[in-house]
Amino acid sequence: MPHTIVTEVCEGVADCVDACPVNCIDQGPGKNGKGTNWYWIDFATCIDCGICLQVCPVEGAILPEEKPDLQKMK
Repeated sequence: MPHTIVTEVCEGVADCVDACPVNCIDQGPGKNGKGTNWYWIDFATCIDCGICLQVCPVEGAILPEEKPDLQKMK
């Protein structure tokens, strides 16, 4: 099951982008409610490796399950 980046929790640190082995994480347009850049995971490409979850320094920004209602895309 793919992971989810919670749009309103993400702070745009982007450690996940460099760590992802399949390049399934992209920056979303504009800012989130916190005023920071945000990223999203392409559920169709994610291989559920969990590396993004391990490297993200923002608690609660990435969930180990697919939650499309919490993640904006594009």
